[in-house]
Amino acid sequence: MLRSNSRISLFATLATQLRPVVAGSVAALVVACSGHATSGTIPPAGEPMTTYGSTAALADAGAKVKQYAYVANFSSNNISGYSINASSGALTQVKGSPFAADAGAIAVAIDPTGKFAYAPDDGSTTVDAYSINASTGALTAVRGSPFTAGSSPIAAAADPVGKFLYVANYGSGNVSGFSVDAKTGALTAVRGSPFSADSNPIAVGVDPGGKFVYVANYTSGDVSAYKIDGKTGTLTTVKGSPFAIGSGITGAEVDPKGAFLYVPNATSGSVFGFKIDSSSGALTAVAGSPFAASGAPGGISIAPSGKFVYTPDQTVGNVFGFAIDAKTGALTAAPGSPWLAGVDPTGFTIDSTSKFAYALNFSSANISAYKIGSGGALTAVKGSPFNAGSSPEWMAICEVEKGACKPPLL
Repeated sequence: MLRSNSRISLFATLATQLRPVVAGSVAALVVACSGHATSGTIPPAGEPMTTYGSTAALADAGAKVKQYAYVANFSSNNISGYSINASSGALTQVKGSPFAADAGAIAVAIDPTGKFAYAPDDGSTTVDAYSINASTGALTAVRGSPFTAGSSPIAAAADPVGKFLYVANYGSGNVSGFSVDAKTGALTAVRGSPFSADSNPIAVGVDPGGKFVYVANYTSGDVSAYKIDGKTGTLTTVKGSPFAIGSGITGAEVDPKGAFLYVPNATSGSVFGFKIDSSSGALTAVAGSPFAASGAPGGISIAPSGKFVYTPDQTVGNVFGFAIDAKTGALTAAPGSPWLAGVDPTGFTIDSTSKFAYALNFSSANISAYKIGSGGALTAVKGSPFNAGSSPEWMAICEVEKGACKPPLL
């Protein structure tokens, strides 16, 4: 029986069962190296990209940007902080790392103002809140932290302007909505929170215009879609929601233009693509969906450039990469995909420049680092893998700009 105390344990049994089946056919393909939200944010509709977060870096991928990365370590109950070498992508722990969290820290979300970070604690009913020191990368607990959410909070995502934070509660089958105090980072439940989801919500994504929230429900195998009230943060169900996929979905992420939603499914070994109706938020399958990824994909990450999407596979410890057709949303396997990661990679995150990527290896307690090349191909960064805490689950990255550390466009 699958346990529900962490993202890896949700389908660890499935991965174990599939390993002998897929290992032979996949091994011949795995010849290179490899490695959210959740979740993060992108600029509001109509706002120039040059005023938001990491877009300057996207204009010049070789720019010497200063970035920090934060990793939720589930079993050691803390957050590891790293500085990212702008030239090589190598990771170095910041002073004071790791930073204490509540039981079962499982994900990290950074607010778009770049002042605060939030970590849901799957082993409890809380969300840790931190202020980010943009000079050193150090985290300091926000007054009043941790804040109460639902049962087994497992993923979090902020709206594009940092006004609201949404948390998927795996155990209680709902979504907690919070307003964020712009000065202190403290969280206060919005009116009507928590909002009903389907069985075992495991991931949450917010669209770039800040109009819609999408929640992947693991056991019921569907996506709950909501409209955001821009004034109050209250969620109302989108007509037609939930949208069916099949049991075993493990992630949900919207592309930078807000046109498409991608959802991996660990049971079918594939990635589902949906076109988002910009008016209603309703979902329609992309032509050719689902797209084969094999194994048990467990999470998903789209490059801030909007060109590539990646999903880690725990059955043989690798990562699948795809190029995104900007017009149709269809996915095509990237050259050399899949690439090797560590043991049981559960998360995959891309930096603000779309130049480097990182896989979180749950069972080997480390981070595989990669350089993203032509067509989305991955090659290992020198010194990879880098040590993490016990059972690393997810990474969030931010870029230092004007005294704050703002997240990438996703």
